[in-house]
Amino acid sequence: MQARHATPLSIDERILQAVLAGRIRPGTRLGEQQLADLFAVSRTLVREAMMRLAARRIVCLATRRGWFVAEPSLAEARATLAARSALECGMLDQAVPPDAAGIARLRAQIAEEEQVIQAGDAGSRSLALGNFHVCLAEVLGNPVIAELLRDLTARTMLIAALHQSPRDAGLSSAEHRQILDALARGAMRRAATLMRGHLAHVQTMLRPPGALPSDPLAPLRQALVPEFSALPAQALRIPDPVPG
Repeated sequence: MQARHATPLSIDERILQAVLAGRIRPGTRLGEQQLADLFAVSRTLVREAMMRLAARRIVCLATRRGWFVAEPSLAEARATLAARSALECGMLDQAVPPDAAGIARLRAQIAEEEQVIQAGDAGSRSLALGNFHVCLAEVLGNPVIAELLRDLTARTMLIAALHQSPRDAGLSSAEHRQILDALARGAMRRAATLMRGHLAHVQTMLRPPGALPSDPLAPLRQALVPEFSALPAQALRIPDPVPG
């Protein structure tokens, strides 16, 4: 770590990247003195960085307890997705189709998504999925919306990193590809419709801890599986529960 170059901005960006990559989990306490020691700066600089993150709702200050990585409620996550839908669909309705370079950039972004999803890294996949939306705003030439989406997708990813399964992530990436296909055809209205459906679908995939659907056939399934031990492994695979 290059401590002598640490500033409130670089500190909060380092913390943000660690949070979004899943290296720091929601609810983790972030002690000012510990961070000051790590970055070799004063607690004042750390506090400035934390206040910047708090303004973006990435961290929160608990009275007499200190700073913690935010744990967005399901209601907050849904409100954030509603805001994103209005913002992103409105952007697509008003934008001109991206050029060939923009389409190529989006294809590369989706290829990265698919790679990290296959790797099984929950933090990296959430970050890659969120980056598609920021990348889209940049490709469409709207830096203001891109900046807003960095914060909005960050809030969504805090809960998605905890409550989105690999299967959910794969479905999200497939929907990104459908949006891209519409953009490549210049069908901006269709892309907006697909984006609206995509964000609504993401909302159905957000679940509170322990809310994954139970398998009512689990006892019977466990009793019968040994009878079919000679079958290929894929024949015994239990399908993932359908989101929503």
